[in-house]
Amino acid sequence: MISIVEVQETNKMIREMNLDVRTITMGISLMDCAHADMRVFNQNVYDKITRSAEKLVKTGEDLERQFGVPIVNKRISVTPISIAAGAVHTDTYVPVAEVLDKAAKEVGVNFIGGFSALVQKGCTTGDRILIESIPEALAVTERVCSSVNVGSSRSGINMDAVKLMGDIILQTAERTKERDSIGCAKLVVFCNAVEDNPFMAGAFHGVGERECVINVGVSGPGVIKRALEEVKGHDFETLCETIKRTAFKVTRVGQLVAQEASKRLGVPFGIIDLSLAPTPLIGDSIAEIFQVMGLEEAGAPGTTAALAILNDNVKKGGVMASSYVGGLSGAFIPVSEDHGMIQAVQRGALTLEKLEAMTCVCSVGLDMIAIPGSTSKETIAGIIADEAAIGMVNNKTTAVRVIPVIGKEVGEMVEFGGLLGYAPVMAVNKFDCSGFVNRGGRIPAPIHSFKN
Repeated sequence: MISIVEVQETNKMIREMNLDVRTITMGISLMDCAHADMRVFNQNVYDKITRSAEKLVKTGEDLERQFGVPIVNKRISVTPISIAAGAVHTDTYVPVAEVLDKAAKEVGVNFIGGFSALVQKGCTTGDRILIESIPEALAVTERVCSSVNVGSSRSGINMDAVKLMGDIILQTAERTKERDSIGCAKLVVFCNAVEDNPFMAGAFHGVGERECVINVGVSGPGVIKRALEEVKGHDFETLCETIKRTAFKVTRVGQLVAQEASKRLGVPFGIIDLSLAPTPLIGDSIAEIFQVMGLEEAGAPGTTAALAILNDNVKKGGVMASSYVGGLSGAFIPVSEDHGMIQAVQRGALTLEKLEAMTCVCSVGLDMIAIPGSTSKETIAGIIADEAAIGMVNNKTTAVRVIPVIGKEVGEMVEFGGLLGYAPVMAVNKFDCSGFVNRGGRIPAPIHSFKN
């Protein structure tokens, strides 16, 4: 049982350290919406989402007032549309995306995730239709987010899908070039995607989930930073213990909010995702945590070790605070959403290659990185393949959310707005990888995948 006293203990964290519940995400199954007729399917989807999430936003706002905890986003994730719409006779799922957008606006959520396909081993007809619909779908909608899982530790990497996604990302950038190619900020390519992730743009409601659940994502980089300032100069054991204790307190806040939201909505509680997701605000930065840990800038030698410490101890603290910690819990390193990361890029301390090394130990991967609009589709596919290989071999979730900004080159700034922030366009290795990417087929799973 969690008492209000535990939340009151965190008031200082909220007022001074940017602690927030980053999102309450309602996962909704669309499996019972299946129909061969697009119009009937879309009506079923709209009706189910608006019925299920009718009180989601109001409940979040009520909990904010009651507990004094900012709840930044209220979101929805749905069954991957390539599965839910698999029976529809069509050659495009863009109308489905428009209905998802309409339903999201009707209930007032910030984003809706699940315009997704799971193709780690191969593509069905529905998967292919969905992937080819992504550029237009993200151009004509505001709140729809898309993801494609191209690999897993058990299946290997679908290089045909990787190659296709290089092209799809460039098409999406071109379709939204008047807005700095922002469509790509709503598109994630995964390896080992999880079914209960409440964070966008990669959230979807997995087929192993219940009919409807409440997942909560909590974020507190500023809280961790302030706690570490109090033990500056101490040894690594003290450092790790401080992170664990602080992560425990932060997770308890999310646990209380999740339980109360579940009770009021009459929807089962799913998981707490404790992810240190930064914002562009000063004091809410992963890079600033690195500096408190003793690094001059993110990207300096020792950065990967510092991130490993942070990620591991956040998880250790979180799992002691809740019986159901899931999602992508750990530390995110999105460049555009972290002013410290942006500064490190501008100073030359942080490169794409260093970020890739850091993804071996972080919670996700190459996230919210602006690259030149002239980058080839083969190079983007190569970046995806590298990141998927890290996830496959290390049995962890990795992802790529890169934004080739049409008309912009290295060093120019791009403004996305809101939590998406702003970013300098980063340099990409210009050596050709097309001969590798164009081989096609599937990279086999590593030997450790055979565990049965």
